Amino acid sequence: MQLEVLDIKGQKTGRTVELPAEIFGIEPNDHVIYLAVKQYLAARRTGTHKVKTRAEVKGASRKLHKQKGTGGARKGNIRNPLYKGGGTIFGPKPHSYDFKLNRKVKDLAKISALSYKAKDSAILVVEDIVIDVPKTKTILDIAKNLNVEDKKTIFVLPEYNDSLYLSTRNVPNLTSSLLADINTYEVLNADVLVLTESTAKIFSENEVA
Repeated sequence: MQLEVLDIKGQKTGRTVELPAEIFGIEPNDHVIYLAVKQYLAARRTGTHKVKTRAEVKGASRKLHKQKGTGGARKGNIRNPLYKGGGTIFGPKPHSYDFKLNRKVKDLAKISALSYKAKDSAILVVEDIVIDVPKTKTILDIAKNLNVEDKKTIFVLPEYNDSLYLSTRNVPNLTSSLLADINTYEVLNADVLVLTESTAKIFSENEVA
């Protein structure tokens, strides 16, 4: 897959990059994408939900009445789950929702997501962005020149760029991410992926799967 390299004004630079077909041109596997997204969203859940058992609610531990001879059901104390204000039976407890997913499955899911973006022509390659001073207007101008100002866009970078990160932080639909950190959910959730030229070259050198 060959793409034109654009400058920050949205004009063609005359350079091109070749994105490998084994990453951007495979037949996407929907099931592994589902598993990867499910695992990512599950890992984000805090799992801090908690209710009190009969051992934790307030109330005396005195037995309400004798066991036999009353004609009524046998009862324990007022903290019995059958009473209002009593404890909860089998209620939720804090736990993690995360689950293990094999690395090969995650890699295949990411590649499948990238192939979907390539099929939808939702990948742009732009020359390396250099911002000396963090400024939201600068990144908005670049996004406008690339015709992505109204789309959910991820700028994929080869290494951390503090100025670019701070510049995109205040724009709801723009974000930046390291190539090593990008995941299947982020790829699918974005409308457009903007790869810097250095990032695209890493792909073309097959250094990333």
